[in-house]
Amino acid sequence: IIATDDERIKDAAEEFGAVVCMTSPEHTSGTERLAEVVNQCHIEDDTVIVNLQGDEPFITPASLDQVASLLLDAPDHGMSTLCHVIDDPDEVADPHIVKVVLDAEGDAVYFSRAPIPWDRDRHGGMPYYRHIGLYAYTAKFLREYITLAPCDLEKTEALEQLRVLYYGRKIRVGISEEETAIGIDTPEDLLKAEKMLDT
Repeated sequence: IIATDDERIKDAAEEFGAVVCMTSPEHTSGTERLAEVVNQCHIEDDTVIVNLQGDEPFITPASLDQVASLLLDAPDHGMSTLCHVIDDPDEVADPHIVKVVLDAEGDAVYFSRAPIPWDRDRHGGMPYYRHIGLYAYTAKFLREYITLAPCDLEKTEALEQLRVLYYGRKIRVGISEEETAIGIDTPEDLLKAEKMLDT
């Protein structure tokens, strides 16, 4: 299902045979948009929904399978996502690249645009993880998410997943089995993506 509030996207998607769900233009995130989709389409609560966002065109089928499997293996969670180790030191300080810290169980402790954890003594022993903008949810969790009021954390960092942590819910995070190519967050990213697609 392609969820959009833009008639141009609807028309283009229907031309290649996609199922399209038109949603409100008032949503502040993809998660809110999906919550509308599960209600419009009467999707059963235990269905796993994978959200492949339009600004992540290089996500592979293996990553889609991995993020869905994470959720199936953690039935007490309503949401899962992926990350991978950051190898480029410049990416650690880049606010367009979201970092995530994990606990011992593989759940998210926090997501931030800042370098986390902060290496105070510069030991350099702990990896930084780049969050991959790919999510899986149960339809039931999406219905719950939309009832939670937006919080200051998500507004400050402009990260929708912080609403989940703020209200004490868990997000299972898998370390990606393959490094995912760039997401498109800036005009520079778009130029890089166009070059990759041309090759």
